[in-house]
Amino acid sequence: MDTLNKKRILIVSNRLPVTIRYREGIPEVTPSSGGLVSGLLSLHDEYETLWIGWPEFVARKDRQAIRKKLTGAYNYHPVFMSEQVSERYYEGFSNRTLWPIFHSFPSNAKYSSVEWEAYKKANELFSRKVLEFYRSGDTIWIHDYHLLLVSRYLREHLPDATMGFFLHIPFPQYDIFRLMPQHREILESMLNLDLIGFHTHDYAQAFLGCVRRTLGIDNNLGQLMDGKRALQVDVFPMGIDFAKYSTAVRNPSLQKEIEKIRRMNTRKTVFNVSRLDYTKGIPQSLRAIRLFFRRYPQWRERIVIVLVVVPSRERVERYAALKREIDECVGNINSEFGALDWTPISYIYRSLSFGELIGLYDIADVALITPLRDGMNLIAKEYLAVKQDNTGVLILSEMAGSAKELVESIQVNPNSEEEICEGLHNALTMPPEEQQRRNRSMRERLQTHNIERWVHRFFTRLREIKEITEKLGVRHLDAASRANMVTQCAIAENRLILIDYDGTLVPFASEPDGAVPDDELLITLNRLTAISQTTLVIVSGRDRGTLGMWFKEINAILVAEHGGWVKRSPSEDWEPTIVPPSDAWKKEIRPLLNLYVDRIPLSFIEEKDFSLVWHYRKAESESASTAAHELIDMLSNLTTNLRTHVLPGNKCVEMRATGISKGSFFQRFFHSADFSFIFAAGDDWTDEDLFAVMPDGAFSIKVGAQMSKARYNVDVYSDIRSLLREFTEAANASNR
Repeated sequence: MDTLNKKRILIVSNRLPVTIRYREGIPEVTPSSGGLVSGLLSLHDEYETLWIGWPEFVARKDRQAIRKKLTGAYNYHPVFMSEQVSERYYEGFSNRTLWPIFHSFPSNAKYSSVEWEAYKKANELFSRKVLEFYRSGDTIWIHDYHLLLVSRYLREHLPDATMGFFLHIPFPQYDIFRLMPQHREILESMLNLDLIGFHTHDYAQAFLGCVRRTLGIDNNLGQLMDGKRALQVDVFPMGIDFAKYSTAVRNPSLQKEIEKIRRMNTRKTVFNVSRLDYTKGIPQSLRAIRLFFRRYPQWRERIVIVLVVVPSRERVERYAALKREIDECVGNINSEFGALDWTPISYIYRSLSFGELIGLYDIADVALITPLRDGMNLIAKEYLAVKQDNTGVLILSEMAGSAKELVESIQVNPNSEEEICEGLHNALTMPPEEQQRRNRSMRERLQTHNIERWVHRFFTRLREIKEITEKLGVRHLDAASRANMVTQCAIAENRLILIDYDGTLVPFASEPDGAVPDDELLITLNRLTAISQTTLVIVSGRDRGTLGMWFKEINAILVAEHGGWVKRSPSEDWEPTIVPPSDAWKKEIRPLLNLYVDRIPLSFIEEKDFSLVWHYRKAESESASTAAHELIDMLSNLTTNLRTHVLPGNKCVEMRATGISKGSFFQRFFHSADFSFIFAAGDDWTDEDLFAVMPDGAFSIKVGAQMSKARYNVDVYSDIRSLLREFTEAANASNR
């Protein structure tokens, strides 16, 4: 495909996939070949990719030459920043605040307003670079915790752009995440995206829980409706370039390094490769190794532990202290158990070349990978991919994201010396047949769910959610559509009109009893129901007593409690639409709601037959809103056992028995009815159930400028009233 006609992906990441080295004062650029780079190659036929990122600090005098090399050779576009900004953004807020918080090490986090400002400045610089190259129709894919604010800056300038984001590290639970002073601002920025991807279901649920408790926005199967955009939160476990690793042992260019490592292999080998970081659990694994040699002395001089620690941020005191602790642990173990011809731990403090890494994977009988917390850990997957004969044993921390996929591995709690010790013994004594049985399943899974599939799944999901956004996007009722709707109503043989009450026919009142229908509304409804072959249904969340009293003179079908009760005509009694469930759940929920009434002045509880409602319309806005978010989260955790569900409403939180909704009511009573004109209107998310089941050709309107399953939007309740009057006038004129 011609490059000019290709769709484009703008990859935005902290680092560009290159290494810049200076040789005799001249900068040289060497491209990297990481997993994401490999995965994007699979999109080459369909997309042109531009990569925007930071090449680390580059002196101002060299920037033009570096930019020219990166752009011309690789279509990489560097973001340059001053040394001070880059240090405070990267070493500062990104790694002194976000990294420990997201990995659930809050005691390691530092909070600096200066570093936060640098983080914002850097994210703005990335955004400007994206805007410099963005063309209409481009897809923007942002990566990782360094760039959590980029979507906010971009959305201000690109309201309709397609933006996805993938987090390569864990996401913390609410109680840890909220320790960060900027947690609300970060969440609000992330809601500007179309798709957010996580490695595991646990991380996705942690994020959704933070959104619910911080911002009060609930989700439906990971989908968030925030004003005018649908945001999907989904799980995409990152794969590896399986073909690259599974064939690497036969790669002629690597044979020299691989053979060198094979010649050193005279004992059973256990390896551990980690970056120097407190999340990797290196001291904990070393203490478990010491316990292993004490408990199982028969393994002394029969195995060697190859510990590879890749240097990282040694100038930071916490990391320097960690390095000293590792050095001391290794020295103590080697001193206690070593012999003249055997050193228990072969300790390497440097990064390995690709050939050395493959050679180590190839000879290793056991991979000991025990991080305290890890987003995914691809080393575990790479090790298995190299083992073509399906031998070898993987010991894996249950705190690594990859543990969710590699279920046949020996999984251990990384904080337990006992579990790691016993896991190591089990691994070394595992029969080859058992090794092959376990590894065969894992390797087949890794081959199928490789890096290419990961990339394709992400973009497929991104396209799907963008289509949903376009389908549910705000579509204001224009004059032509309004005229067509009125005409269809006038010429119809029979009509079904379903309308919500609060917020749709009347404005919200500070107290529920204050939203009494005014004379103008009652006259409008009476005239509407006087038209022959017209059925009016008022579908409300109100209790049946209030609804029956207010509309006793209206010849309409009244539906109370969101579809729980129906009154078919003014002369008939109320009847339940389902078999009334037990009220036992109310006894468990009411004490919890009472706590919030005591906590939030002017809030109160309303009891209905099928629900309990906590109202806070008259309460102090900010404290009540925060309390509502907490209550929603608490109630959501109770719904499964109590056969109830939570409905966040307009200044209220409702707990309702399952099986009741406006959509369910419609399907029970009108699904097979034959009406030539059907109209529905409502203002909140309880009405979405009704809009979702409307038949083709039906007209539906959402009051307010939010995304909806309704066909159209209007601004306020008075627009619905005027439309009903137009229906009446047009139908009467047609009948003359």
